[in-house]
Amino acid sequence: MKKRLIAFGWYAIFWLLFFFAARLFFIFTHSKEAFQFSSGALAATFSHGVKLDISATAYLFLIPMLAAIPGLYFNGNWYRIFMKWYTCLFIILSSVIIVADTFIYKYWGFRLDYTPVLYLKTPKEAIASANTLEFILIPLTIIILSSFFIFLYRRFFDKFFSGFNRVRFLIPSVLLFMILLASLIIPIRGGMGIAPINAGTVYFSENMFINHTSINVVWNVGSSVINHKPAQNPYNYGDLAIAKALTDSLLIKRGLPEKVLNTNRPNVLIIVLESFGSAMIGPLGGDPLTTPCFNRFIEKGILFTNFFASGNRTDKAMPAILNGYPAQPAVSIMKEPKKTQSLPGIVKILCESGYSSSFWYGGEINFANFNSFVTNAGFKKIITMKNFDPVHYNSKWGVHDNILFEALADSMKKVKEPFVKVVLTLSSHEPFEVPMATVFDGKDELTKFKNSIYYTDKSLGAFLDWGEESDWWKNTLVILVADHYRISSPGDLVYSEEMFRIPMLWLGGALVKQGIKIEKYGSQADIPVTLMDQLDKDVNFPFGKDLLSPRSNSFAFYTFNEGFAFITDTSSYIYDNKMGAPVLEKGLNPESAGVYGKAFLQVLYDDFLKR
Repeated sequence: MKKRLIAFGWYAIFWLLFFFAARLFFIFTHSKEAFQFSSGALAATFSHGVKLDISATAYLFLIPMLAAIPGLYFNGNWYRIFMKWYTCLFIILSSVIIVADTFIYKYWGFRLDYTPVLYLKTPKEAIASANTLEFILIPLTIIILSSFFIFLYRRFFDKFFSGFNRVRFLIPSVLLFMILLASLIIPIRGGMGIAPINAGTVYFSENMFINHTSINVVWNVGSSVINHKPAQNPYNYGDLAIAKALTDSLLIKRGLPEKVLNTNRPNVLIIVLESFGSAMIGPLGGDPLTTPCFNRFIEKGILFTNFFASGNRTDKAMPAILNGYPAQPAVSIMKEPKKTQSLPGIVKILCESGYSSSFWYGGEINFANFNSFVTNAGFKKIITMKNFDPVHYNSKWGVHDNILFEALADSMKKVKEPFVKVVLTLSSHEPFEVPMATVFDGKDELTKFKNSIYYTDKSLGAFLDWGEESDWWKNTLVILVADHYRISSPGDLVYSEEMFRIPMLWLGGALVKQGIKIEKYGSQADIPVTLMDQLDKDVNFPFGKDLLSPRSNSFAFYTFNEGFAFITDTSSYIYDNKMGAPVLEKGLNPESAGVYGKAFLQVLYDDFLKR
């Protein structure tokens, strides 16, 4: 038994050495880019990237560990032979991936995933970019790399699997190996945390090449194959050219926006409020008691009364808010670093204009690829739960909101202007644990949720009250916007307008107008265009419109699971793609709304696939 455990220990070391060599190979084959960085930065790619190396190694252990369980009963050398062929097969496959990746990277600028598989249907075109030398070097390098590691395995590691005999205590040994097999889920997921490991977990630098170097490309290919999305547009409702024309007609700019700022170079502070649906905001027709601070500030700002979340999760909200990219029904662009890297964004634009930038979140930054997303978004400083004392953590998500806002305030007592800061709260997320005496009595989920909203609202109010007395406030635009809402009772329909109606409130000393309401229908994806037009920046966000332009179209588009909604001030159309039929049609002309909604989704997903 002990001999088997020692053998598996050495087997893990073998694969970690293999992945170490793979990263070294990537660095040397891209030496022109790599050697522009310090040795410390390159070394850090190994210390950060080892997380994915361990995960990949754990995946490779699944079959050998499973095969080892019946092997406890038998004598002989069969398991050694099995491990030799199994290892040789994966050395060859991994070598193909590693060498192909280093060739493709110089053309495409991202680490290999399932995407090149799409080109195998046309192999002639797939290899057209390779010159004669590369056509020779690629297979030759694969042969050399795989041969070297096969030799290394057979010379130094194969011997550990020799002479396995039937164990004396069979049942305890089987139980132990079953436990070991099940425990592989821990390194596969990257630990015991909430967020499973992803490519963005190893991002640590402002430079994308360094982040890409940290990625284990074998893991990346395997993950993308398992989680790959449709290669063709599943929302192909008609002629794409017609769909594009309809979408363009919705988003065409007509006239100049109404100016609501006293400067075109304000500080920008965006506070994204977890689960703050309109149903919790009294002036929007919701509960009048849950958000007294938010309600109080409405009289000091601009309230958007017909505003919708783009999707039903935070990972779908953030690309819409910061990049003007609407949510997709069954996928999330945030989970694909290659795609988010291509998006235009508020932070990138402002940083290019000399703004400092920071992202503030009291939770786990690796959840749903947040780390890669905020890095790709252009933030120069990223604050997460790791920057706080664990004594302030709740049981699940991270730092309580009052602690986050207090730290934010401390950092802004002497702040460099102009700045763009984005804050994401978390205390109003399940399990709704907040460090505050109960305000609303009851132990049901809705009451606990309302108490958590009240707590975050109180923390937000304290910060805004302090901000109004600070020097930076007079030149600042504060945007308060929810990420999404949540189901509050069993009767709530997941696709209903009520589940997607959220508040957006503009505040700050940079406003020239206060206490007004904008009734035009819109969504989170309209924020970048609306903001950039106020700053006199002509930037193309292809799926957003200006909510402050009197002549822009009044509509909101949002998605849920496998469907979409298209809402205007005269009609509503909600369509379920699995059913192949609308689940709601109301108003003056819902059929027209359906035509536009289908066109919008078709064009959006076509764009998504091409990124």
